[in-house]
Amino acid sequence: MVTLKTIIETLDLKVLTSPRDFSQIEIHSGYTSDLLSCVMTGAQPDGVWVTLIANINIVAVASLLEVPAIIITENAQPDEATIARANQEEIVLLSTPHGNYHIVGMLWQLGIKDTN
Repeated sequence: MVTLKTIIETLDLKVLTSPRDFSQIEIHSGYTSDLLSCVMTGAQPDGVWVTLIANINIVAVASLLEVPAIIITENAQPDEATIARANQEEIVLLSTPHGNYHIVGMLWQLGIKDTN
């Protein structure tokens, strides 16, 4: 088990949503996809989702699946409405200039594996 605080610090991620106690959010798995239909069938609760998508639909999917955090790659930036909705749903949005492949490799090195 890895905390979201460890992920944020190790991967040098920018937090886009309101500050929280990230040391209390445990991440048990990871998933990456830019197709929402794939995320709906593949992502696990208490996991982190890595994607290039930055629109409000990612918050709806994460909320439905109980995914506590989304890492948005390649400096894609959500709009204010997406960030506000994420705060409302208690979904942590994170940003990085790196691509999906790089971030997934770093998560794997931290011990976050696919549970499928």
